[in-house]
Amino acid sequence: MSRNLRHFHLRDLGANKPYQSKGGGSGKGPSDVRDREGHAQNLLRALDALPNVKSDGLPGLYLEVSGRQGEKLKRDSLDTKHLSLLKYEEGKNRADGMDRATIFATAKGVEDFRKKVDQFRTENNPDREKDGQAIPGRPKNADLVQSVAAIIEAGLRALWRSPNHKFPAANTDALWEIWLDPDGADRFTRMATDYGLEPGSEQLKFPEDVVIVASGTRDALAAAVRRIGGVRALAAPSVTADFFQGLPVQEQAEWVEELVRRTSFPPNADPSFITLLDTGVSRAHPLIQPSLSPGDRHAADPAWAVDDMKGHGTRMAGLALFGDLTTTLQQMQPVEIHHRLESVKLLPDAGENPHHLLGAITRDAINTVEAQGARRRIFSMPVTTGEDTPHDGAPTSWSSAIDELAAGVLGQQKIKRLLLISAGNTDNFTFRAGNYLDRCDHPDNEIQAPAQAWNALCVGAYTEKTVLPAGEGTRAVAPFGDLSPASRTASWSSHWPLKPDVVLEGGNWAASNSPPPMRHGWLSLLSTDHRYPQRSFSFTFDTSAATALAANQISTLWAEYPKLWPETVRGLYVSSARWTTQMRSHLPAGVAPPKGSYAPLFQRYGYGVPNLDRARRSASNALTLIVEDTITPYGLSEKTGNDIHHELKFAALPWPVEELRKLGSADVTLRVTLSTFIAPNPSEPSRGNRYRYASHNLRFKINRADENEAQFLARINKAAEQPDEPESDEQDGWVFGSNRRDVGSLHIDQLTCKASDLAQRNLIAVHPVAGWWKAKSRLQEELPTVRYSLIVEIDAEELECNLHAEVAAAIEAMTAVGVVVAV
Repeated sequence: MSRNLRHFHLRDLGANKPYQSKGGGSGKGPSDVRDREGHAQNLLRALDALPNVKSDGLPGLYLEVSGRQGEKLKRDSLDTKHLSLLKYEEGKNRADGMDRATIFATAKGVEDFRKKVDQFRTENNPDREKDGQAIPGRPKNADLVQSVAAIIEAGLRALWRSPNHKFPAANTDALWEIWLDPDGADRFTRMATDYGLEPGSEQLKFPEDVVIVASGTRDALAAAVRRIGGVRALAAPSVTADFFQGLPVQEQAEWVEELVRRTSFPPNADPSFITLLDTGVSRAHPLIQPSLSPGDRHAADPAWAVDDMKGHGTRMAGLALFGDLTTTLQQMQPVEIHHRLESVKLLPDAGENPHHLLGAITRDAINTVEAQGARRRIFSMPVTTGEDTPHDGAPTSWSSAIDELAAGVLGQQKIKRLLLISAGNTDNFTFRAGNYLDRCDHPDNEIQAPAQAWNALCVGAYTEKTVLPAGEGTRAVAPFGDLSPASRTASWSSHWPLKPDVVLEGGNWAASNSPPPMRHGWLSLLSTDHRYPQRSFSFTFDTSAATALAANQISTLWAEYPKLWPETVRGLYVSSARWTTQMRSHLPAGVAPPKGSYAPLFQRYGYGVPNLDRARRSASNALTLIVEDTITPYGLSEKTGNDIHHELKFAALPWPVEELRKLGSADVTLRVTLSTFIAPNPSEPSRGNRYRYASHNLRFKINRADENEAQFLARINKAAEQPDEPESDEQDGWVFGSNRRDVGSLHIDQLTCKASDLAQRNLIAVHPVAGWWKAKSRLQEELPTVRYSLIVEIDAEELECNLHAEVAAAIEAMTAVGVVVAV
């Protein structure tokens, strides 16, 4: 289903509960065949030998049509309503001298083709008169049928556009550039993994094609092409960052000029801003200048210059605006930039910041830029330190400062902030022979501070870049869709927050027979160079690049829903992430892996690779409910004066009850995300206790199919009084479980169940467990209220239904009587 429907955004839904195209003509027609009956029978036998489209459940057939020696194929008759001409080779360019076409025929197309051949065999066109003489009518469809010598089902080579020597070998994983019909692109991408293909997330969009890259064997691709359809051509991915970076200076500038011409930049009205906390940004580059005003460049220390002398910040700026230029430069479509840039130099041009000042410098950087006025900002900080290692996930001074900044506790402006931080990079000189993941997973390769901060969005790196030049004697270290070798991981247990939150493209490394592996242009991203006009492009890579890409995506998401809170945007974005097929290959075989087996995946990849389409839009059979609300978690007992849990928030969600009931026993998936920003307690004793570090800790609960409201509330009140004991909710069917879900300030879990059961599971509650705000001395001052966001997704996968419409009608009715506030 196409994701073209807006999510539902509700405020204050919860009730307080006490807390207990096309070829042209072919010119002159072909010569007449000597044996009309024999020629027709040969073609009919060939058509009869083809698979039966309907009985075999195929979307159609890819056919290879060969012309007669020395004759031209009737091209226009091979491109009709039910026949699509995908490839045409003229005989003069082929060794056998015969024209050859690759077409896609629907069941009706095959039927029509057969009918035309049979008509050629048995029927003539009416006689006609010329110069007073009667001329016998030719056989029907003569030009088409007499131009064809043979028809067979096409293989992959019939769709191949690149030189023959680049066609991948059998039984090996390879990268394929796949050209898709725009109407079938989403379906192919969605279903490709069922056949062993791993499609990349990036797309090139042309007027009549959508181009993706996928990894897989020839057999896997052949099965996907045959069973899914929608493929128009295949080719070898050939252009890498190395191509553009290696161009002469003048040619680089020409590519820049071309991209500037087809790029539209936002007005100064009310765009989102990506605020780069880095080495500064150069405005000289034409791709950056329109989005970065002179007055929007700052430095944490007023004594520092604001320009970029090191280049890192300018590379991040290019990614934050355009993504990987390797892809963007190849597009023909217009590019729309929906956000602007701000830059705050966080690092001096010479030397380093003293470690103990990093939290303060970050605070000063944010204060400096926010002094310019209120804006919708996404702070992107690809700067980490190894001096706090090992921290084993526990808070540090810098990570605590980040938590305070996000929560609005620290800084001159007491506002909530969305901060993105890179996970930190590994040292390639520490790699030896063996599985690279063993090195990435080693405890001394833990995520660097301050990326373990609870409220920050920590970005790691994975990679889809695996192609290297032939004959170089090197190989890509990471397989397609797996962890980038540069990305650090979380070595700690479930006690502290799951990190990273997501992973995005960070490039790959090339390995030879002798360690260490090295970065390589073919395996890198491409961005803007700070030395323009001397150089236009520069390689970039690692988790810093991934962080800039995440900022780019989040700016697009936030522009769609500008009224969302920062904590909501974080939750919505992370909730859209999924693990790739390659990532999931590390799970034990079986339909339902044990909950503990997910630990390595979370520690490496977080929740996986974000899907911007899923984050931005719902579909008729896959909807997202966003609920923003507040809760007063703790209070004082009127009887004893002791601190207690004050309340929970309970809501009956607008639910597609009837549509789910219609689906009966079919499986559907529910995914729930709870996001809040905690205020940290950075005192040393609190660093070892998550209940003493966080101001408040919240949990969500969903009713079971056999529970009414009273039974549900009774169950969760009892459970919530025991925060330090594991909860026995495994029978609920949650995939990740409480050990993975109930840590940090972002909680995500999902379950798959019968649609008829899910129809009854629309009761949701958010309740507190212990936090440092639950202290009598604190509560005597005030009873603090905190914000939280719930993102509830229902996905019926491939099932035909209209969940979205039923929920829309329910919300309209609830809004009319003042039950909900729709934003």
